[in-house]
Amino acid sequence: MPDFVTNAPPVTALEVVGSDGRFPVRRVYCIGRNYAAHAVEMGHDPDREPPFFFQKNPDNLDPSGEFPYPAHTSDVHYEVELAVFLKSGGSNIAVDDALSHVYGYGLSLDMTRRDLQGEMKKMGRPWEIGKAFERSAPVGPVHPASEVGHLSEGRIELKVNGEVKQEGDLNQMIWKVPEMISYLSEMFELASGDVILSGTPAGVGPITRGDTMEMSVKGLGSMTVKVA
Repeated sequence: MPDFVTNAPPVTALEVVGSDGRFPVRRVYCIGRNYAAHAVEMGHDPDREPPFFFQKNPDNLDPSGEFPYPAHTSDVHYEVELAVFLKSGGSNIAVDDALSHVYGYGLSLDMTRRDLQGEMKKMGRPWEIGKAFERSAPVGPVHPASEVGHLSEGRIELKVNGEVKQEGDLNQMIWKVPEMISYLSEMFELASGDVILSGTPAGVGPITRGDTMEMSVKGLGSMTVKVA
């Protein structure tokens, strides 16, 4: 092993259901506006256009069940998403072969400092300040596809303080999981440990300190996240 001149950063590794092993995270890709109704509520045309992605950092994924309200914002929004975990990758992956690279699926939230994201949009600047802040992606354990199958349909939902705020079906995704993997592999070389957050249905909105968020996807159970 090499000698490092500073402390080496820890590897983000997530619990795997039914296993003592953990899933190590390499990169986190997030697709934008992947449900037609959400595209409309964000002021965009829902017609199928080429997908676009932004990234979060591996250590933004947080399985603790607690979301600390971040600094420098007064408008933090929830976005419930299906997370896709890859066991292998490559370049120029065919759509028909894409699911063979999936290790499993899980629950996630793409928490967004909407006011800061909006400022960046107006100036034509990157979104990271609104999307990639600390603990901005609460995440549940990884469910192996060998146990739950490949999820192409099923209810996805978010409740805040017991009230349903977001609801949809995975079959409403404009770009399906195999298509996302294939497209990303044309732009990047995908690899084991990569995570894809696959977009959110309509109904995004703000949270406040003390709120309780409960996300669920059919076949993956539910997870509660407290806003600290």
